[in-house]
Order: sequence, then C-alpha cells, then structure tokens
Amino acid sequence: MFRQRLSLALACLALASLLQGALAWWAIESASAQVTRGRVASDLLKGHLQLAASKQRLRSWTSQALLRSNVDTAERDAHLSDMRRTLLALEVLTDKALALDTNTTRAQADWRERQDTLAVLSRSVGELEAALRTVRPLPPDADRSATWDAISQTFDTSQGQDLRQRVAQTVAREQAAEARERDAADRALVRLAGGVLLATIAIALLATALALYFAKALRRPLHNLSDGAQALQRGELHHRIHARGADEFAAVARTLNAMAVELQQHRERETQARHELERQVQARTAELEQALQTLQRLDISRRQLFADISHELRTPTTAIRGEAEIALRGKPKTSDDYQDALRRIAETATHLGHVIDDLLTMARSDSQALSIQPTRVAAADPVREALQQMQPLAQERTMCLDWTNAAPADLALWADGPRLRQLLVLLLDNALRYSNPGAEVRLHTRLDGADWVAEVSDQGIGIPEHELPHVFERNYRGEHARRHRADGTGLGLPLAQALAAAHGGGLSLASSAGQGTTVCLRLPWHQGESA
Repeated sequence: MFRQRLSLALACLALASLLQGALAWWAIESASAQVTRGRVASDLLKGHLQLAASKQRLRSWTSQALLRSNVDTAERDAHLSDMRRTLLALEVLTDKALALDTNTTRAQADWRERQDTLAVLSRSVGELEAALRTVRPLPPDADRSATWDAISQTFDTSQGQDLRQRVAQTVAREQAAEARERDAADRALVRLAGGVLLATIAIALLATALALYFAKALRRPLHNLSDGAQALQRGELHHRIHARGADEFAAVARTLNAMAVELQQHRERETQARHELERQVQARTAELEQALQTLQRLDISRRQLFADISHELRTPTTAIRGEAEIALRGKPKTSDDYQDALRRIAETATHLGHVIDDLLTMARSDSQALSIQPTRVAAADPVREALQQMQPLAQERTMCLDWTNAAPADLALWADGPRLRQLLVLLLDNALRYSNPGAEVRLHTRLDGADWVAEVSDQGIGIPEHELPHVFERNYRGEHARRHRADGTGLGLPLAQALAAAHGGGLSLASSAGQGTTVCLRLPWHQGESA
C-alpha cells in the first residue's frame, strides 16, 4: 500500500519533470526558430546594404575610368563578382526565410517581393556589366555631363524602373522584417522564461505537497517502530507494536512482533535449559560425591587387601624359611629328606608367585593400566594356550579338562591374545580350584549372533544364591569358598570381569550351591574376520 503510494508520487514527479522538460524544449525550439528568422532577416538587410555599397564603389571606379586611361579593370570585375555573389546569397536567404516563416500568407508575399527585387537587380547587374565594359576615357572635347548622365542612368534605372527607389523600399522592408523578427524572438524568450518559471513553481508545489503528505503518513508508523525497537533493545520482549492496516510498515511491525515472540520463547527455553543444567550439575555433583565415597571405600578396601596380602606373603615366606632352616639344621640328612624339603619349598614358592601375580594385576587395574592392544587373533589360539597352561594343574588334581568348539575353526577375533589367554586361565583356574578331585571341567566355545561365547562349567562346590551378587567384588570370598580353600584372595573373578570389559565384552555367572558353576564370557567378533 505505502509502496504503491510512494511509487505513484514519484511517478507524478517524474511526469511533471518530463512535462517541464518538454515545455522547456518547445520554448527553446520556438525561441531558436525566432532567433534564426531574425538572423536571416538581418542577413537579408545586410546583403542589400552590401549590394548598394558594391554598386557605389563600382560607380566610383567608373568615374575614374572616364577621367583617365590607367584604371584597373580587375577592380571593376571584382566589384561585379561581389554583386553577383551577394545576389546569389540573397536568393538563398529568401528561400530560407520562406521556409522558416510560420505565417504562410505573409511569407509568400514577402518571398514574391524579394524575388521581383532580385530579378530587377540581377538584370541591372547584367546591364551594368555590359555598359561598363565599353567605358573608355573621354576625349578632351567630349561632353562630360552628358556622358555621366548616361552612365548614371545605367546605374539608377533598369527597364524603366528606378533602382534607387526600389533598393530604398527593399531596405526599408528588410529593416521592418528584422525588427519584427527581433520582437518575436524577444517575446519567445519571455514566454520561455515564464513557462519555465511556472513549471518550476508547479513542480516545487507538488514536491512540497507530497513531502508534507509523506511526512505526516510516516510519522506515526516510524514512531511505533522506533518505540518497539527500543523496547526490544531494553529486553521488554512482551512489548508488541500496534500493526494496523496492510501496508509495509504494518508488515514490518508484525515481523518484529513475531521476532519478539521467538525471542521470548528462546529466553524461556534458555531459562529452562539453565535450570536443567543446574539440575544436571547438582546430579553430577552428587554422583561425584558418591564416586568420592566409593573411592574412599575402595581405598579402605585396598588397605585391607594390602594387609591381607602382607599376611599371605608373610605366611609362605615364613614356611619357606622354616623348611630351609629345618633342612639345614642338625646332622646331614638323606637325599629323600632334602627332596621332600625342596618339594615343599617349591609348592610354597608357587603359591607365593600366585599371590604376587594377583597383587601386580590388581595394582595395574587400579591405576587404569589394564590396557589391551587388540590385533587380529585366531579365536582357537588363546583357548589352546590356556588349556595347555592349566593342564598340569588339572593332572595334579586328577581332573579332566574338556573343550568342545562349535564356532568356525578359522574364526578370528579383534582382541589382545595374551590378555584373552589370561582371562581364560583365570576362569579355568577358578573352576579347577573350587572343584573336587576327579571332577570334570568343560570349556565350550560357540557363536551366538554377533558374540563369540566361551562357557566354563565345573562340577565343584557351587555358590549360594545370596552370594551371587557379590562374586565380582574385589576381595570378596564366600563362606563355602573359604572352607574349601583358605588361601584365596578374592581377585580372580573381578580381574576376569575387568579383562572382559576391556575387550568390549561381558562376563556372567550362574551357579547353585553344591551343583557346580557356569561362567559365560561374551566377546564381539564382528570387528574381526575369518582367518
């Protein structure tokens, strides 16, 4: 709407400017035509005067030619040539005056009079030229007055017409025409100035009226928009600009109102997000406090573990030192006695080595050094190595280790081979340690979807149901386990679970008291490929 009114106003101004330009062009063209007609009239007058002057000079030459014999005939020819050229120029100017004059009747009458005069003058020049070519110096006895009168008659009359009177009338007519054209040119210039002044005043009045109209029309919407923008700048997002009508300012006002709504909603969302962030920070703070409490409990547990380990280390070292002192004390003994002592020392040292390995593994796990270096490993290789490592212990306890593989023989895993073997050794060692002599321990490997599964089943003492939630806690040993073996540290299953998690897998356990235990290891195999 407003844009249309503005476009219409600009179009009116442009049209007025074009009209002013057209008027000025017309006035300039009219004045230029008047000036041109005045110039032609002036040239016609000047031509007749020049023709009379040339004739007067020719008359003077004639008088000299009659008195003396050494006059220059070239001067005569030059004056005659000037008169002919002047006549030709006057003919051209006569035709031009006819073409330029807008008064057709007057122009035709003036043209006929000029043509008659030029015809008389042309015949006069011809007659004069013929007469002057016969002019000779007068003899002493000649009648000079009669001769001069005859020559003057040639200059002043032609075919019975008085040339002086004709020329005088022509000059007077041309002077009147020049004055008339000059007055017309002056009037045209006055009209030009008046027209331009009137057009300028009209355009100025139109521009002033449009300026006042648009100033009044723009005052209120611009004031509303300015107030709305300042309110938004102050953060008053609830402020709304009054949008009335369907013009461009109303559209801008509605746009600013929509922007204010969006900003208000954004502020509300930001406030909610800040509250949510504060809530999350409080939750994370509570979790950190809980983690700190857990670390404190773990620190207490670690200290207790170190105390237990110290006791475990002190007992075998005392036993080793005692066996050695007994073997070395007193009189020499037989080789069987020394072999028995060395065998007991070796068994105790083996137990001490297990305790030290558990301590080192626990220390690495606590310091987050339990890292793996996965490579492409054939799944069967760590299984065979773990079985070979545990076979002597099984034979020592007269137990049977059985492995069945339902997975592809060329299956490859993306895993750390030594760590995977350590994990399987921990599971098999637990199964052998907490089984009775002569029992059977089974290892079954297979594929289950995207997982490689290794299940270790024994026929041992089992775990009561109330102890199952704690079996993966460090240093935890159930009552049945302590009665079956008093030398454990409670680190086997927690370490196995940590190794499984490091490989991206998991460890689960199912057991019943007196009915054996089954431990299930799951590792993803989709990252590997067939060997």
